[in-house]
Amino acid sequence: MHYPEPISKLMDSFMKLPGIGPKTAGRLAFFVLSMKEDTVLDFAKALVDAKRNLRFCSVCGHITDIDPCHICQDTQRDGSMICVVQDPKDVIAMEKMRDFKGRYHVLHGAISPMEGIGPEDINVPSLLVRLQDEEVEELILATNPTIEGEATAMYISRLVRPSGIKTTRIAHGLPVGGDLEYADEVTLSKALEGRREL
Repeated sequence: MHYPEPISKLMDSFMKLPGIGPKTAGRLAFFVLSMKEDTVLDFAKALVDAKRNLRFCSVCGHITDIDPCHICQDTQRDGSMICVVQDPKDVIAMEKMRDFKGRYHVLHGAISPMEGIGPEDINVPSLLVRLQDEEVEELILATNPTIEGEATAMYISRLVRPSGIKTTRIAHGLPVGGDLEYADEVTLSKALEGRREL
């Protein structure tokens, strides 16, 4: 099907987003056409503003509009704990919990030899600098429970071990309210591995 060039360009732009195929791109493009012009302009301005005005915090690597970010500037935070995560959206997930009062370090990825991503390609060197400068007593490794996330956690724990800083890994396993019968073998194995005494 041949679309007018502006629609084709809009669809192509939507398809650059993750998880958006030709059908979804078409639906989104036609939805945009049905929107009021002011709404479309606000949407376009929000995209441009986000791209222009957001940066990564020079301390922790979290996405921010000020540098250092609000979390790094917060004097109420416990500087003795740093939670290491893969992406800025992981910080947002942790903050929603409202239980963690320490600081963060965002790696912006995970070690993946298959994809040619080594420790020097993610935010590991700046973490090591932070560990020398700050009074950190515990490093919490909260990378994703994937092969890459596990490899990254193991790599960092080996690097940090000589410093004497306590290194912990977040627990993995069954979600609260989940049923054993629906859990896969790896999840069950991790849940069993992470068991604790009551």
